[in-house]
Parts: sequence; C-alpha cells; structure tokens
Amino acid sequence: MLLRDFKKMDWVLLGAAFLLVVMGLISIYSSSQEDFLNFRKQIIFLVIAISLMFLVSFVDWREFRQDSYLILTFYFLCIISLIGLFFFSPEIRGVRSWYKIGDISIDPIEFTKIVLIILLAKYFSMRHIEMYRIKHIILSGFYVFIPCVLIFFQPDLGSSLILIALWVGILVISGIKLSHFVILAFCGLLIFSLCWSFLLKDYQKERVSNFIVPQTDPLGAGWNRMQSKIAIGSGGIFGQGVGKGSQTQYGFLPEPQTDFIFASIAEEMGLSGVVVLFSLFLVVIWRIVSLALTAQENFLRLFASGLAITLISGFFINIGMNLGILPIIGISLPLVSYGGSGLVSIFLAIGIIQSIRIH
Repeated sequence: MLLRDFKKMDWVLLGAAFLLVVMGLISIYSSSQEDFLNFRKQIIFLVIAISLMFLVSFVDWREFRQDSYLILTFYFLCIISLIGLFFFSPEIRGVRSWYKIGDISIDPIEFTKIVLIILLAKYFSMRHIEMYRIKHIILSGFYVFIPCVLIFFQPDLGSSLILIALWVGILVISGIKLSHFVILAFCGLLIFSLCWSFLLKDYQKERVSNFIVPQTDPLGAGWNRMQSKIAIGSGGIFGQGVGKGSQTQYGFLPEPQTDFIFASIAEEMGLSGVVVLFSLFLVVIWRIVSLALTAQENFLRLFASGLAITLISGFFINIGMNLGILPIIGISLPLVSYGGSGLVSIFLAIGIIQSIRIH
C-alpha cells in the first residue's frame, strides 16, 4: 500500500521544487560571510518541510474539501496569529511580521496564504453555478479582506497584494461576470487612491515614486534597485563564481538571502544559472497547472490554480523588483529565498497536491 502510494506521487514536481531549494541553499551559503546560521537553519527547515509534505501526502485530500469546520478553524487560527503579531512580535526594520522563538522566526502570513487557497477553493467549488450573484464576490472578499488589512498594517504591502491577486485570480477562474470584474477593478483603483493618500507610509511612497522616476534618489530609495541591476548585469553568461560575486560578497547588494537572492544568483551563476532557475520554476508551475486542467472536481481545479497563482505572483514580483521593473515591496522568491515559514507552507501545499495524485 505504502509503496504503491509512493509510486503515485508526482516526483517531477517534488524534484524540481527540491532543486530550487538547493539553488537557494547554495546562494545563502555563498552570501553568509562566515555566519552560516541562516544556512544551517534553512537545511533544518527543508527537512521539516519535506517530512510534513510526506505526512500530508498520505492524508486523504477529501478531508480538506468536506470538513468546512476544519477549514474555518484553520482560518480563524490564522486571523488570531496575525492579530497577535501587533502585541507579541518584535519590530524588525519597522515591520511586525514574525514571532521570535529563540533563533527561529515564524511568519504566520505564509501559512495564511495556504489556508486562504483551501478556503476559497472550498467556497467557490460549492457555488460555481451561482457566480452571477454578486453576494459571493462580497462574501469571499470579506474572507480575504480581514487578513489583508491585518497584514497591510504590519506593514507588509507586498503580501497584501499577493492575497488580492489570489482572490481575483480564483474569481476569474470561477467564472466571474465581466461587468462584476469591471466594477471590482474600479473599486480597486479607488481603494488604492485612498490608501496612497491616507494609509501608505512615506517610505512606501518613496519606493513607488523612485520606481517611476529612478533618478530622483539614487543614493537613498533607489540604492537597492541600482545595486541589484549592477549585480545582475555583471554576471555574464556563466557568472563570477559561487562566493566570488563582488556585489554580494562586499555587501553592496542588500538582503542577498531574501529579497535580492535572484540578483545574487544572477551575479554568481550568470545567465546559465538564471535559465536553470526559470526552467525549474516552470516545471513546478507546469505540474501544478496540469493538475488544474485535468481535475474532474472544482475543488481540485481551484486549489491547484490558487497555488499556481500564489507562486507565480511571488516569483513575478520578486524578479520584477530585482530587475527594476516593479517597486521594491519586500517579497521573497518562492522556494529559493531564506525563510522557514515560506518553505514549510509551500511544501505543505505540495503535500496536498501529492495527496490528490495518490487518492
């Protein structure tokens, strides 16, 4: 029984995801500057993530679909954990996003993303023939609105945008009416205008302004973008070599293990490393999307689609930040950047995908 289940698993998806993590580990090791704590912790996170993935894989996925109370319990636990950040989380670089337990940081936002994928998949799979009713857009939006607001005021604009992208993407896949989509887009622009005027902090506005006019503050808000582009451009075809990138090794590249790990990889592994990175990510997305396209049930289709949307959003925003084509809003590169919570949450989602394949 166990051997048969192992054979049914999607080893192509798991292999591609694992190799992406390995590329991240190489880059984290290279940029550690003789302090390998993050590297060691990421290896431990990987072991935990893969172990939990196998555990979830052998649980029948239909438990997630059928038990509404279980899904809502996870949802409310996520809301409570997000509220708790304002009271129990240390402020790190002006942001309250992590619970600190010794040397370990736990980010509930990453787990909230996965729970929302399950919740929205459950909600719309039960109501796909009623998508003409605007009440379903409003109610599903309310589920997303609560964590989105809590995350926004940490402040974490980037993660809030990914939750919005997830919600809109699942709405489109579920069959939202064009007129409702236009109204939704108009409301989004109105809310963004209000947030710009009254809610966004000065440094967030500076990042957007500098993105539009990069020359305004090259030594201030534009410094990170400039150093990232220099690192990427200096990599050439085969890179400067692991541990030999000048921007990465001499501290010019900011956050080379998280936000700007793509620039670090491009500098030290070159275009060839970037091609490998993109190829592995495309394999991961292809395997998830193929499940969505062949799924016979709406829950499966929406869950796989939601996971793909979340990964693509994070990948696109992070690389856009590194290339200077998007504002810097603090989004890490899925499966590659340092971060235990993100790694564990993605592998938990992959575990559900494996459960679908097995059962």
